Amino acid sequence: MTPDQLLAAPALPTLRGAVTGLPSYVPGRRSDGMDIAALASNESHYSPLPAAAAAVAEAASTMNRYPDMAAVELRERIARHLGVTAGEVAVGPGSVGVLQQIITGLCDAGDEVIFAWRSFEAYPILVELAGARPVRIPLDEAEGHDLGAMAAAVTARTKVILLCTPNNPTGVPISHDRVEAFLQSVRSDILVVIDEAYVEYAEAGSGPDSLALYRRYPNVCILRTFSKAYGLAGLRVGYAVAAPDIAEGLRRTALPFAVSALAQKAAIASLDSRVEMEARVAAVRRERARMAGQLEAQGWKLQASQGNFLWIRADESLLARLVDACDRAGILVRAYQGDGVRITVADPASNDRVLRLLEAHAA
Repeated sequence: MTPDQLLAAPALPTLRGAVTGLPSYVPGRRSDGMDIAALASNESHYSPLPAAAAAVAEAASTMNRYPDMAAVELRERIARHLGVTAGEVAVGPGSVGVLQQIITGLCDAGDEVIFAWRSFEAYPILVELAGARPVRIPLDEAEGHDLGAMAAAVTARTKVILLCTPNNPTGVPISHDRVEAFLQSVRSDILVVIDEAYVEYAEAGSGPDSLALYRRYPNVCILRTFSKAYGLAGLRVGYAVAAPDIAEGLRRTALPFAVSALAQKAAIASLDSRVEMEARVAAVRRERARMAGQLEAQGWKLQASQGNFLWIRADESLLARLVDACDRAGILVRAYQGDGVRITVADPASNDRVLRLLEAHAA
């Protein structure tokens, strides 16, 4: 093409500024190697619950048909599980998909969404994608939410506040009393989302009774997922519980047919397998406590995690050493530059590999 032709070439479409400046979500690293301990993504190390796997196999023969876009059967089953109505439930492709529905449904350009930082990495991405402004509030010294600072950050443009409990990646929960006091301090026209992706792994009483708070404060929205304790990360299904008008709005903002028929059937079967799921969760809690006790004995300073992971605060030098050592040992962990490293609790053998490695690098 000649210079004249280049000059005459038509302009190409351009992406929105919010998109070109958007940071990419960084997933946990993956490997199919048999000797690799994949501890970077907080996935369940168990295979899917047998009833869920059977439901998927049965539903596979109808995958030529569209799923139920309203997810009526799944919403009714979730509602029965939680003691709410189906009209208060909205579903989406993982809790992150539902969160995108929340932000899309409530935020106009220039509105503000407040959340703790560091927390779930998708928060600022979804906020900026909607044209809203992310307001990051630093964690407190105990690696938890500084609710006082979050309340002080509220302005006339605040539309949504995100409370991640247990917090990802630090594992620190927010107590019921603290959340209730916070709800009393913020305007009722601000949606307060209690993000409980890891709630099944939390010890009873460590975090808020979110359903009780929801029943008392209509501006509360509960966000949960089947990706973690239920082991359906690959099928992408999560849900929100919110006041009926808000839940209806979330359903209207959902991408059509985003939750597959296989995911819907697997989620229902998983809820029906609660006893088996809870036995698996109890085993993870035992391993979490065992690892934390040994790491503290080695000299590592940890906060009590209520997720299926442990968090080690590390400066850049220590972080680089730990990640390099883990890579060489075939252990994949999740590094957060400038903050620390998150390690998923898995099977005892994988956890023992982590303990041996960290003992060699303890202070």
